[in-house]
Amino acid sequence: MPMRASFWFLLLLAPQLLAAKPKQPVAKAQTAPAEPLPTLVSPNKALHLQLGYDPAGALTYTFRAQSKVLLQDSKLGLQQPGALVVPTILRRAVNTVWKPVWGKRALVPDQYNELTLDLKTYKIIARAYNEGIAFRYVYPAGQAPTERTTFAFAGNYTAWYYNGENHNLGPEKLADCAGKRSPVMTVKVDSATYLALHEADLSSGEPLQLQAAKGETIFTIASQPTTSWKVIMYGKTPGDLVDSHLLELLCPPLAKGQDFSWVKPGVALWDWRINGARTENFTYNMSLPSWKRMVDFAATNQLPYLVLDADWYGPEFGKESDPVKGGKVAQVHELIAYGKGKGVGIWLYLNDVGGRNYDLAQTLKRYHDWGAVGIKYGFMSGTPAEKNQRTRLITELCAQNRLLCDFHDGPTHPYGQMRTFPNAVTREYCKAQLDGHQVVQPKTFVTSVFVNMVAGPLDMNNGSASLTQTGRVDNSSPVPSTLAGEAARTLIVFSGATIIPDIPENYQKHPELLRFIAAQKMPWLASKTVQGEIGEYIVMARQAQDKTWLVGAATNEQARELTIPLSFLGKGRYTASLMQDGPQADYRTQHESYTTDTRQVSAMDVIRIKLAPGGGACLLLKQN
Repeated sequence: MPMRASFWFLLLLAPQLLAAKPKQPVAKAQTAPAEPLPTLVSPNKALHLQLGYDPAGALTYTFRAQSKVLLQDSKLGLQQPGALVVPTILRRAVNTVWKPVWGKRALVPDQYNELTLDLKTYKIIARAYNEGIAFRYVYPAGQAPTERTTFAFAGNYTAWYYNGENHNLGPEKLADCAGKRSPVMTVKVDSATYLALHEADLSSGEPLQLQAAKGETIFTIASQPTTSWKVIMYGKTPGDLVDSHLLELLCPPLAKGQDFSWVKPGVALWDWRINGARTENFTYNMSLPSWKRMVDFAATNQLPYLVLDADWYGPEFGKESDPVKGGKVAQVHELIAYGKGKGVGIWLYLNDVGGRNYDLAQTLKRYHDWGAVGIKYGFMSGTPAEKNQRTRLITELCAQNRLLCDFHDGPTHPYGQMRTFPNAVTREYCKAQLDGHQVVQPKTFVTSVFVNMVAGPLDMNNGSASLTQTGRVDNSSPVPSTLAGEAARTLIVFSGATIIPDIPENYQKHPELLRFIAAQKMPWLASKTVQGEIGEYIVMARQAQDKTWLVGAATNEQARELTIPLSFLGKGRYTASLMQDGPQADYRTQHESYTTDTRQVSAMDVIRIKLAPGGGACLLLKQN
């Protein structure tokens, strides 16, 4: 056949040849394994974590509490290439008691059911406690997985979020959220159901960040994957979230043989806000004569600590400020010895500049050798992941040198580490009250205690005894509270170092309120949020080491009357000393008006209190 003819012949035959070409195999969609995954149930049977598969075979979870679905069809696990793996499933149950070195109570039930899904390349460990559920991913070091986790809420609930040194974000409907949010995320489902999202045991990596798209109620994880526990806390009241030790229980316990018996929580005076304050015959500043006056006052009232803030070793941001040789080091040596003779321990401020420009390990060892009891670490620099790593390093070095630690100004959020390192007694995971008159209002306090404080101990610097702050060098504007409210806040805020900011003479003008603050002998034997609503008010009861019960109440800008049942008391009769706002008290006008009353009560009684706008009340209950 001529070449041109053969060309046309093949061209005419092409459609038939193409039609006869064998079809390529079509990839089949992955389907869920036939065997269903189990449900993890809390010890009290109230909480259910149902594990399952979506139609494509990817892992999911649903969370129910009291038979109500709260999160549904949420994604679980890491992106895993290749064929689906049927997991090997392991179960265990734990029922024991944790005895913290210090905390909200002396004994903490540690009871949970656990499920491990071994997926060959990584594991999912899930736990169900009575106070919530948690899960984490365990994968080889060096692996950089992609996380699928979502929190798909079953309704358009209301939420509040941590917001750095500003008033908390919220109340916000979940569907109105557009962008990133920082935990703690506290959620009100209804009047009898509350949740909180956070993480525990962040051993390394970037702290958790959440995000959502407007119009949805599904939150994803915006931060890099870590092996931390993702925690969904549950309570019937917002106070249940505040009282929980769940985050600590998810962290490793003390290693065998570790001794933290030297960790003693308590109230501390603070020198930063005394600077410039005047009495009839003395002007306070940050130097030895003022420090000694404060040590004398602390000793007289059995307050265990004095915190020295910035500039004692030179300008805190000065690269030449040597944290072991500069500034008033000689005065600090004398003060530490003076305090030791009076039974008052001295904390020392260390700025990140000094912490980085000089050998950190040697600096902390020197502070221990001098006899200091703790450090306040300020203005840490770095990315969130770097700050987390450095926070852990400093905490561990402090533990080696028997130093308590407080992290200042935008720290890595607490995530239960006080179980592993009890010397991590507090941090400024909030706006310190005296630094923030432009953002801190009464509503800020009664929001942050249900959001920030769920994460762990806070350094909020409550407890001013003069609300006009005249003569102070720094931030001398009025505190947005009342005297009774200020004293109450020192009890309400959970902290291993309750740092109060005023001069001795101002406390001495108000002996009843001073007695209330001095009675806060830690570690606490028990704690209970008696009443409260997010952004509205809170009533907190704590039992001190000598078995005295203390109650603090605080409100937002709204005046209110509350009835406090005393059912948390033990048997017998108690002498109740009540300090509450006066009839004309108001945080905007009459800051310092309060009344006192004493009566006999028992666990069968109730106490009725009146709170002024922005105010509070204090109750001291001593058994007869």
